[in-house]
Amino acid sequence: MASSSSPRRLGFLAALVFAVSVSASVSSVSGGSGPITTNGGNYTRVCDPARFAAAGLDMAGFPYCDASLPYADRVRDLVGRMTLEEKVANLGDRAGGAPRVGLPRYLWWGEALHGVSDVGPGGTWFGDAVPGATSFPLVINSAASFNETLWRAIGGVVSTEIRAMYNLGHAELTYWSPNINVVRDPRWGRASETPGEDPFVVGRYAVNFVRGMQDIDGAASAAAATDAFSRPIKVSSCCKHYAAYDVDAWNGTDRLTFDARVQERDMVETFERPFEMCIRDGDASCVMCSYNRINGVPACADARLLTETVRRDWQLHGYIVSDCDSVRVMVRDAKWLGYTGVEATAAAMKAGLDLDCGMFWEGVHDFFTTYGVDAVRQGKLKESAVDNALTNLYLTLMRLGFFDGIPELESLGAADVCTEEHKELAADAARQGMVLLKNDAALLPLSPEKVNSVALFGQLQHINATDVMLGDYRGKPCRVVTPYDGVRKVVSSTSVHACDKGSCDTAAAAAKTVDATIVVAGLNMSVERESNDREDLLLPWSQASWINAVAEASPSPIVLVIMSAGGVDVSFAQDNPKIGAVVWAGYPGEEGGTAIADVLFGKYNPGGRLPLTWYKNEYVSKIPMTSMALRPDAEHGYPGRTYKFYGGADVLYPFGHGLSYTNFTYASATAAAPVTVKVGAWEYCKQLTYTARVASPPACPAVNVASHACQEEVSFTVTVANAGGRDGTHVVPVYTVPPAEVDGAPLKQLVAFRRVWVAAGAAVEVPFALNVCKAFAIVEETAYTVVPSGVSRVLVGDDALSLSFPVQIDLQAAA
Repeated sequence: MASSSSPRRLGFLAALVFAVSVSASVSSVSGGSGPITTNGGNYTRVCDPARFAAAGLDMAGFPYCDASLPYADRVRDLVGRMTLEEKVANLGDRAGGAPRVGLPRYLWWGEALHGVSDVGPGGTWFGDAVPGATSFPLVINSAASFNETLWRAIGGVVSTEIRAMYNLGHAELTYWSPNINVVRDPRWGRASETPGEDPFVVGRYAVNFVRGMQDIDGAASAAAATDAFSRPIKVSSCCKHYAAYDVDAWNGTDRLTFDARVQERDMVETFERPFEMCIRDGDASCVMCSYNRINGVPACADARLLTETVRRDWQLHGYIVSDCDSVRVMVRDAKWLGYTGVEATAAAMKAGLDLDCGMFWEGVHDFFTTYGVDAVRQGKLKESAVDNALTNLYLTLMRLGFFDGIPELESLGAADVCTEEHKELAADAARQGMVLLKNDAALLPLSPEKVNSVALFGQLQHINATDVMLGDYRGKPCRVVTPYDGVRKVVSSTSVHACDKGSCDTAAAAAKTVDATIVVAGLNMSVERESNDREDLLLPWSQASWINAVAEASPSPIVLVIMSAGGVDVSFAQDNPKIGAVVWAGYPGEEGGTAIADVLFGKYNPGGRLPLTWYKNEYVSKIPMTSMALRPDAEHGYPGRTYKFYGGADVLYPFGHGLSYTNFTYASATAAAPVTVKVGAWEYCKQLTYTARVASPPACPAVNVASHACQEEVSFTVTVANAGGRDGTHVVPVYTVPPAEVDGAPLKQLVAFRRVWVAAGAAVEVPFALNVCKAFAIVEETAYTVVPSGVSRVLVGDDALSLSFPVQIDLQAAA
């Protein structure tokens, strides 16, 4: 890292601290401005007659406060009353308001990645009535549960705590979460923040988390169902970082200057898909564009990405915000087209960017509020573009009740933060995300009746993980239960042996005198985080060496618990018979210690699955992070990426891997599922790229999904039986495998999943109905999404447990 005098090299969070401290006396807005402060009084909504009176105004003279009018008319009135200078003052994340027309200031920037966070310029803060909020596991952990109900529940709790804090003046209403970038490369430093490597899983996480954050049950939401721009929302959720962003700082390349060279096929299939799902299915009210350029154009100045795709094609009902300082980055770092601040501001706004998040640097906060007036006065930007941006922003705040309040949410308060139910959900989320990677000779679960003494080895940062378990973008937790706390609650005779100096001098003596030896090891945010990609996939700090030493000293096999986000090459542990069990705990949040102990001692039967491939370290020497292609690159000798396109030998644990303390079996009455797809007279068959094995392609090789009615389905039921002696949950993954003769198609692609609970000795029926256009479609070389004719397959399961059947798709073109 370079000199700390430059925020550019500090990394985002460190730069934020720098920015906030520098700008506090220049452009500060009082923290916790909701309730809204006006002339010393606190108010819960903008359109309060008493608030206007306190400002010397008569609310009756401002139609934007007339609740009987449609939101669009009210926002038109508000924006129409503002001067150009007043308008531009509200285009930055620290919106200045317009006191002349009764509009207060507003802090747009909030973070809620895995709980309410106080990262940002003061809009969310802890203290007095709200000392903390529920800190859930990192997103990669929650993703490992493969449980959509859980994801939505987490979003619901986070938004409840935000609204409670807002009512108390401790929060705002707009939060820039979730992060839904796909983990394309295992070295990416931000893997902890995302749902993994599969775009379908990432998209489903986005849909459910956003719905949990935004949806309000009841009459208010139902009444506005016909007008998406009027549908009340609980908290505004923002899907980020759009798009093709997954390089932070690797081998001299950083995100501020990186130009991601991406094929259109990969954009449609991988990089855009989660965002499309987030907007179309989740109805997210915000999208954040990323720092990087894509094929030469900054993401935040690309009209094709923002206006044409996000707003026109996907129908965003909300606003688009820059990742913080992205507009400045175009000028200062990327030096794009030699643009000045005025020109970059005009280009970004014309592309469709509504709000500029900035960090104070060299006398300038965000570019929009600094250069917006000049951009209009110099004829580089229409004032109507400013009006459109403000319309998107204030329609969102109208929906949030910023102007009128939302009665059913106004009773929330301090008693609704850090409740026992919320803390239990955090513990359950951590339990559901635990993944059992290895369990030789059924070493786990340990028996609380037989294990009377435990030696707990590891670095103190992991054993007493008051910090590591919380990960990045955390707030202040309700409490923290460390691994030591959790284990000691089960076995009171638990001794701690620190290995912080790369060795465990007491290992031999301690390991020989206890009933069980548990090692807690892994990574932390100094190794994998924003602005810091990994160089390799190995355990740092000589951990492998001393873990093997502890295992060798122990008279019986030991248990290894790994804390990390990205995959770690623990081949040494997988291959060592004296390391009998390996559990991935991720970064499990404030209740992590309870969850770890519950899994190790059998109170909970693990059912999580890896949401990304764990590679052996040799893999990363074969491909640079900066190669954006997903498919193998024969010209450069690069292997494919993710389970969809990599079939090589450098996999330690595959995507979807996860063991249980019991045994499950599958059965299905479906042996085959032929489907006839009638291609209408108005449709045209699409060509496919075939391998050399195809002598004569079919008359209609494929149908374009965009032009087809897509009513066809493949329905089947899987019987999941628990043949073991323990109750347990099981994730049933469903993949489709495209016809073998189609060139460049995925090896397989996840299209559905269901997490089910099955009692010991019992069985459950799990039905699936796969829409042919969604489940069997592929993205062709031309970037069309098509359903190919021929024999595809449905594959249910992973590892040794699976079943499959063919699906013959016959495309019948109209005569």
